[in-house]
Amino acid sequence: MSLRSSRVSTNFNLDEAIRKIPDFPKKGILFYDITSVLTNPAAFQYCIGRALDLFKDSDIQAIAAIESRGFVFAAPIALQRGLPLILIRKKGKLPGETYKKSFSLEYGEDTIEVHKSDIKPGMNILLIDDLIATGGTLKAAAELLHQGGATVEAIFAVIGLPFLHYKDVLNGHRIETLIDYSSE
Repeated sequence: MSLRSSRVSTNFNLDEAIRKIPDFPKKGILFYDITSVLTNPAAFQYCIGRALDLFKDSDIQAIAAIESRGFVFAAPIALQRGLPLILIRKKGKLPGETYKKSFSLEYGEDTIEVHKSDIKPGMNILLIDDLIATGGTLKAAAELLHQGGATVEAIFAVIGLPFLHYKDVLNGHRIETLIDYSSE
């Protein structure tokens, strides 16, 4: 079956495929581990198929992915759609001329980069990561793409943590997740 097919089951129990690890990375945090989805081919296929269905009518001209697990979900989507895949990486990982964006994290600051040559002015982009927590990294990534003259058509992640208020941070963007968790 092609992953492009709209026959992807909407009855798959994704929650059962996501491993939950209490007290990681620190006490009081419940960590939603996406790697368990990747070791389950049915769960992984479900995620890719649902993403393709969600954006099948969108005028997307490229897929941008955030390092590192965003790459895993974005690559098959870009391939199935026949679209370029733009990698957004941590500082110092790309050899060409880049746009850079620094942003605050709960524990400090980080910087992400994208090759300038990968972004074309006016390009409509689907931005993908594995999980949306506070939305800070995705906001920085969207601003990075805007620096190159692109538009972020939508943001997609497998897991959303809306109790961390990412919708406020990503206000103005279409956001699609496959499963949301309401607490840690």
